[in-house]
Amino acid sequence: MMSTIGLLTLVLTVAPAVAIVLILLIRHPRVAEALNLVASAISLLSIVAIVFLRGDAKLTFWGDYVIIDGLGSWTILCAAIVYFLASIYAVGYMRLLGEEDRLHRFYALFAGFGLSTLVGPMMNNAGLYWIAIELTTLISTFLVAFEREAASIEAAWKYIIVVSAGISLALLGTVLFYWSGTFVLGPTYDMTWDTLQQAAPKLNPSLVSLSFLLVLIGYGTKVGLAPMHTWLPDAHSEGPAPVSALLSGALLNTAMVGIVRYLVVADAAGISHLARGTLLALGAFSLFIAALFIVRQKGVKRLMAYSSIEHMGVIALGFGFGGPLGIAGALYHMLNHSLNKSAMFFGAGSVMRAYDTKRIPSIRHVMSRLPVLGGLWLAGAVAITGAPPFALFLSELTIIRAGLASEQYFLIALMAVLLVVIFVGFLNHFRTMYIENGEIADQKIVPVSAWCLLPMWLALVPLFVMGLWWPNALWEHFQTIAHALDAAAPTEALR
Repeated sequence: MMSTIGLLTLVLTVAPAVAIVLILLIRHPRVAEALNLVASAISLLSIVAIVFLRGDAKLTFWGDYVIIDGLGSWTILCAAIVYFLASIYAVGYMRLLGEEDRLHRFYALFAGFGLSTLVGPMMNNAGLYWIAIELTTLISTFLVAFEREAASIEAAWKYIIVVSAGISLALLGTVLFYWSGTFVLGPTYDMTWDTLQQAAPKLNPSLVSLSFLLVLIGYGTKVGLAPMHTWLPDAHSEGPAPVSALLSGALLNTAMVGIVRYLVVADAAGISHLARGTLLALGAFSLFIAALFIVRQKGVKRLMAYSSIEHMGVIALGFGFGGPLGIAGALYHMLNHSLNKSAMFFGAGSVMRAYDTKRIPSIRHVMSRLPVLGGLWLAGAVAITGAPPFALFLSELTIIRAGLASEQYFLIALMAVLLVVIFVGFLNHFRTMYIENGEIADQKIVPVSAWCLLPMWLALVPLFVMGLWWPNALWEHFQTIAHALDAAAPTEALR
């Protein structure tokens, strides 16, 4: 089994890498989109097989530099799904931009971005994980600025400056973690996650506390947790729609993995109150900021971007609460958000191209003008607010139950109020775009390609099914991951 999973892991990463090389050699737009799509499909099939074959085992490969465990493989699965769906959508969307001469560059970068989100969660060395996260920044910056408009170039600069500042803090935290380990393990050692966790009880609590806070702020910037979120609305809203989907549905989860792995180390070091308390505070503040900006938002894709901040806050709360319910809810929410937000950005991109505007007040009667797209996008809007019968309702409810179990009543009350505000504010914007009459001149609506509709179906149908039925096998899988992550946390950590 181990050799099979090792081979599948190699295929998972080699497929996009080979696609990049062939795309740059052939330089033909139709060939480029086909190669990228095939690579994404191969990566998705590989990680599905890995998750199925791995069971409860935690495997390492290639000198223990690569780890395939529950948290990592689940995050890779979420990223691979988004990469595949976004690759389908990109075929229809990117043809509308009139950039045929540059499309091969886009797909080479897109495959590279997809590859970096797949590689990050499997890094078993804290330093290599940091390099993988930094690589996602460097590649995606060029994708954000691909359309070469003033707003997209400004967003790309803001993105790389803000995120690089955060990642620099994460690097400092990583160095301090390594330094703290030298007092226990000697001047040189392999900085694997297991090594850090095993050494954590003997580490200096003050030094570990400072290191964790630096790492949390650094990777929290990449996740988009408030108040380090300032890059996210611009980058998500100005990049091409398939890039926005990959940024929101794949990259944010990949960065969250680092926070969770360091949280396990913090638990083992005996600083659970500080570590989890800070993560919970950032999660709640992210919900608060998202609620404020969603209510008053005027840009279609910026509305989706602030929704990403909201859901990263929800996931942070789930991991912060911990326990079987909190971790299961957070993991389920990672998948649900990846599917749902991909569909929402696909719909937003298609509507923007159809109406030739990014402004919500300039979009009217979506359902009557684009019936199929309008129906799918509206269903996605209901789902993304956490309303039943879609899967986000179940994952958010599970996280709320985890908060009640850990006696975090104030945070749960605040979360419930903010989710209601976001529900009303978000759907009010859709009421404007679907129902309200406006002084908008009749305009020619660009038809939506089947390439753009198919991935929305592929995302929303599972969300509906998983909202009605949470498979028992999936619940057991989450419990195994929760047991591994919560092993170091004291039972009374949050009480």
